[in-house]
Amino acid sequence: ASTATVQAKVDGQVLALQIDGLPADLRGKALDYFAADAGVIDHAGRVEQRWDGERLALRVPLSAQRSESPARLQAVLALPGESRGVEVGFAGPNWPLTGVRSVAPQAALAPQPGAAPVTGVVNAPAASPIPLLMSLGFAFIGGLLLNLMPCVFPVLALKVVGFARPGANRRQIAGQGLAYTVGVVASFVALAGLLLAMRAAGDQLGWGFQLQSPVFVAGLSILFALIGLNLLGVFEVGQLLPSGLASLRARHPVVDHGLTGVLAVAVASPCTAPFMGAALGAALTQPTPQALAVFAALGLGMAAPYLAASLSPGLGRWLPRPGRWMATFRTAMAFPMFATVVWLLWVLGQQVGIDGAAALLGLILAVAFAAWVFSATRSRSFGAAAFRVGAAAVVIAAAVGTWPVLQAQAGEPVATAATAQSEAGWQPWSPDALARVRAAGRPVFVDFTAAWCVTCQFNKRTTLGDAEVLAAFRARGVVLMRADWTRRDPAITEALRQLGRSGVPVYALYAPGDASPRLLSEILGVAEIRSALTGWPDRASTSPPAAAPPPPT
Repeated sequence: ASTATVQAKVDGQVLALQIDGLPADLRGKALDYFAADAGVIDHAGRVEQRWDGERLALRVPLSAQRSESPARLQAVLALPGESRGVEVGFAGPNWPLTGVRSVAPQAALAPQPGAAPVTGVVNAPAASPIPLLMSLGFAFIGGLLLNLMPCVFPVLALKVVGFARPGANRRQIAGQGLAYTVGVVASFVALAGLLLAMRAAGDQLGWGFQLQSPVFVAGLSILFALIGLNLLGVFEVGQLLPSGLASLRARHPVVDHGLTGVLAVAVASPCTAPFMGAALGAALTQPTPQALAVFAALGLGMAAPYLAASLSPGLGRWLPRPGRWMATFRTAMAFPMFATVVWLLWVLGQQVGIDGAAALLGLILAVAFAAWVFSATRSRSFGAAAFRVGAAAVVIAAAVGTWPVLQAQAGEPVATAATAQSEAGWQPWSPDALARVRAAGRPVFVDFTAAWCVTCQFNKRTTLGDAEVLAAFRARGVVLMRADWTRRDPAITEALRQLGRSGVPVYALYAPGDASPRLLSEILGVAEIRSALTGWPDRASTSPPAAAPPPPT
């Protein structure tokens, strides 16, 4: 063990440290700095260091959305790649007011009277708040529960009913299940890899980031509209593909099932099932191989029911015999697809306004018209070719007219009913607004939500809209804040990261005097909120403090 002394001060957005008395075998060497305190530093930033004899000078970047100002800090200094290091505890600097200030120093780090900062040789802290095996288990369970979400279940139902089609044999069904599983797992891993790469490049992103893009939402809307038209029999996919590609698809049907897995992931990405939040939040703090393993476990969990059904010989006994009902079922499944289009149009309206939603409707109409024309005019006559050229021109014109509307920058205000945060007593969230309310000693409940999050919208219209819940909040003087992540917002992304989460929904309940909030479950219930408020004194206030508008992003 060894003893070191640390002097700390804030220099702009940097925590400047002067460290003396480090062990001789560490002096003059490059060291890794591992902070033990959450909500203080920018973990992705580069730590500058310089040796001046036996003194080590560090410049540690502070988080732009710092939410804690602890009176005492703790960190581990270690040689790169080593599993052990030197732990240093030291008094915090005079913090400038920003974010949420800790009401009291953490008890575990409180210095003993008259004691100097003492360090010892300890294991470096784990990067994740929960073990990797637990993260894998939570991800698998969360993937299983994704199949019950309304955005995924119709796709799964269509696949399972396909087992009953005439001519299907056990080997073909097993191949379908394996191809679907590969498509799901590969898509989750690819999406996670893109997310990790963009975060490493400095983008403040979280799970579901692609739904924050109006262009992606528009593309997904068009895709689901085409799927619905295909299920209604307006066109067949094979009729629209070039002959060479159509024959390739016929020779390799396993590719279709793999692409269905890709589609399932596309519609599942805005959903957050129970157990997923903690698992994905932990995954994004792990090294890349472990993080990708967690996302692969999520995909395996989502594909597991279909894979098990495809490999189970007894499944056929539970399915009805092939018949006309299959055509009726196929047609009926078109309407959940159209319902998904309606939901995506609503999401787009939150992002770019009613003009954007109307423009997308016009583009969908043009694409549907073109699909019908290309399907109905298969001849090589001049008239048929003219119809196809005209339909393509209509689509291009509609796309050109829609594109500028979809380019609204994140942060531009969009006047919609959903963003009227003052409704029912809700205030817009921002780090400064949260800090100001907590400094006044008020309890706060923060709803981290997004229009494209199905679970968020369900909770908002049930539990968070329940009169009993709202009355309980009012009786205890709880300030209600809503952090809307429908469009990209780095401040919300950073706040989620500090809470150990990477996606929405997240529900954080800040009690007066507590440095950290209590996180509630993703599927929120009235009983859970009542239990969380049990023991809180009634101190209703009809005049909650005004919240500052969110900072520009």
